[in-house]
Amino acid sequence: MPIRINKAMPVVQLLRREQIFVIPESRAASQDIRELEIAILNIMPNKQDTELQLLRLLSNSPLQVRPTFLRLDSHRYKYTSEDYLRQFYRSFSAVRERCFDGLIITGAPLENLPFEEVDYWPEMQEIFAWSATHVTSTIHICWAAQAGLYFHEGIPKYTLPAKLSGVYPHRTLYREENLTRGFNDVFHAPHSRYTGVHREDIAARPDLTILAESDLAGPYLIKDAAHGRIYITGHPEYSRMTLANEYTRDVKKGLEPAIPRRYYEDDDPEKGIHFQWKAHAYLLFSNWLNFEVYQETPYDITTIPQMRQ
Repeated sequence: MPIRINKAMPVVQLLRREQIFVIPESRAASQDIRELEIAILNIMPNKQDTELQLLRLLSNSPLQVRPTFLRLDSHRYKYTSEDYLRQFYRSFSAVRERCFDGLIITGAPLENLPFEEVDYWPEMQEIFAWSATHVTSTIHICWAAQAGLYFHEGIPKYTLPAKLSGVYPHRTLYREENLTRGFNDVFHAPHSRYTGVHREDIAARPDLTILAESDLAGPYLIKDAAHGRIYITGHPEYSRMTLANEYTRDVKKGLEPAIPRRYYEDDDPEKGIHFQWKAHAYLLFSNWLNFEVYQETPYDITTIPQMRQ
């Protein structure tokens, strides 16, 4: 699938090196095709790493996608220059009157803060409410999954005894679901978080279905079919090196982190990384684009508010 993005974005050269089809805006404008409009609220500190991770996954489909990267109006970004954000990102206030076929909200390293103490929580609540009426389907990743479940369902998060870091086996519970079509009975996915949600809290909500879970990491893939919401408690988008980089960072900070479980061969950093979640991640996002977005979104996306009523 061609990804339609600004050719000046630094990530474009990395995508082309990986033989991912990137189509410039000028060429896309000449094609008689209705691409999928996908908004990405990227609140991870390292913007370019997350851009690359998500665009890789969105590329695995015959559908044409035009991503719009969003920034928060109410947050001051420490690790990304204002020039970069101004050139490649749109503020939420600039798009709040628009509709999108899909929305992806990334995680953020904020688990230890109560939601109400996050400096941009009021704006996040606006975005959650807006997505209910202006987006066909929304993916919430890690912290965003916990925040979305809290906002939409009143489900609290809980502090874990220790950081959950590593690659964990998960069971597919509903093989007939479109979102899990083609999944193995058991698949692996990375997690990196200090908090989680309780299974019984999710099971008590009639709108929510747990599609996949782990004995060690808890509920992983949760769907609210009635409202087009997908909650992913882990990080399927992570690249091969992401957990290693986080582990090295925490070691340098003197945090004495545990070695990410099942990530290195024999849990030994000297033996290299066992990259075992890539196929699942591609399939998950491909299924989302096809079945939850393309098959459900109206041709005229300005009618999404009427569809959501």
